[in-house]
Amino acid sequence: MSRLARRMLLLALPAGLAACSTLLQGKPPPKLYTLEPASGFPPGPRINAQLLIDAPTASGAIDTERIALMKSAVTVDYFADAAWTDRAPVLVQNLLVQSFENSDRIGATSRDSSSLRPDFVLLSELREFAAVYATANPTIHVRLGLKLIRLDDRRLLGQRQVEASAEAAQDAIVPVVTAFDGALRSAMTEIVTWSLPLLARA
Repeated sequence: MSRLARRMLLLALPAGLAACSTLLQGKPPPKLYTLEPASGFPPGPRINAQLLIDAPTASGAIDTERIALMKSAVTVDYFADAAWTDRAPVLVQNLLVQSFENSDRIGATSRDSSSLRPDFVLLSELREFAAVYATANPTIHVRLGLKLIRLDDRRLLGQRQVEASAEAAQDAIVPVVTAFDGALRSAMTEIVTWSLPLLARA
């Protein structure tokens, strides 16, 4: 069993146990799922700087703990009895912090400005984060708009859009979450590898 599958199982267990005590009260709580940060970055020179990862902005359809799916271009629905461990933008923010830390290339990274004196801030917009049903098995689409800013003079170091996709092996929640994991880790790997040279030159 993969590390992600073990984490999903462990997270799902408490919700499953709690369901026994809530059946008499109504609908049981959803099973909770999480994702993994990017890792395995190649070594490189360390940047003596502090980076703030701001929480991504997102539309109301994405800014939720519910796992979004789209069966047409104009409708958004959600998987039943399943949810992320936090709102999708907060989940992505936390994973981005961990991904930068996993690179071992930057002095400090945080999502909270009170815990460091940041030199730079990464602003982002979570534009897509959903399972899209164009074929029998859904394809996960992840898309973020990014701006990297130096804080002392508010200079824009760079901006771009990053997107990634992954097809689920089956139309079931665990394969869908696994595909979310692959797509998001691919996007986060691209974000880290794009950001680090800009920070080094700033």
